[in-house]
Amino acid sequence: MRIIPAIDIIDGKCVRLTKGDYDTKKIYNENPLEVAKEFEASGIEYLHLVDLDGAKAKHIVNYRVLETIAAKTNLKIDFGGGLKSNEDLNIAFNCGAKQITGGSIAVSDRETFEGWLSKYGSQKIILGADSNDGKIAINGWQDNSKEEVISFIKAYQRKHVKYVICTDISRDGMLEGPSIELYKTIINTCSSSSGTQSINLIASGGVSSIVDLESLKAIGCEGAIVGKAIYENKISLRALEKFIVNN
Repeated sequence: MRIIPAIDIIDGKCVRLTKGDYDTKKIYNENPLEVAKEFEASGIEYLHLVDLDGAKAKHIVNYRVLETIAAKTNLKIDFGGGLKSNEDLNIAFNCGAKQITGGSIAVSDRETFEGWLSKYGSQKIILGADSNDGKIAINGWQDNSKEEVISFIKAYQRKHVKYVICTDISRDGMLEGPSIELYKTIINTCSSSSGTQSINLIASGGVSSIVDLESLKAIGCEGAIVGKAIYENKISLRALEKFIVNN
């Protein structure tokens, strides 16, 4: 299972929110590159970079942060937050993203999102399926759609989506453990069947310990995003490095 630390960006700074509430913003570092380099030095290969300003503005904003981290580290970056147009996508890939995550766009403009899948392939386009009481949340988690999480994922599985990031928003930033039952349901429901492939589920939200990571691995998650637990020193980078080496 891949370990994918998260860096969330507001005003070019590394921050964390609680349950997606912008009023809970806490700045952890003024220099996201410094944080990214610490991750890389600990043997981490992947980074989940979220443009929270972009999510609110509904277009890419903090692409310079992406560009800097991509140029000055070897981290494989998946980038999300406010990607709504072909121009946004071009900027993200030109600035060094290896993958992009589309959530709101996959709800509001399926034709465009499916076009991205066709053009760039399922290796580069991640479906963002963020859950709020079983419904897909959109626009930086400020709004709920009418889309049910499981049916939403299955619909895109039929369109050959391979990677899905699912955050249980009620767990995000709470350090109370991930939503194991939700992820088990997704993995079991979206296992390969006629005409579809199994999805690679990346769990996000609530991770607070190495035990949580072991639980996510045990149920079959392909990756786990770790954010606040690192910044609040609940999980050390040394412990993550050891987990990566042993798994």
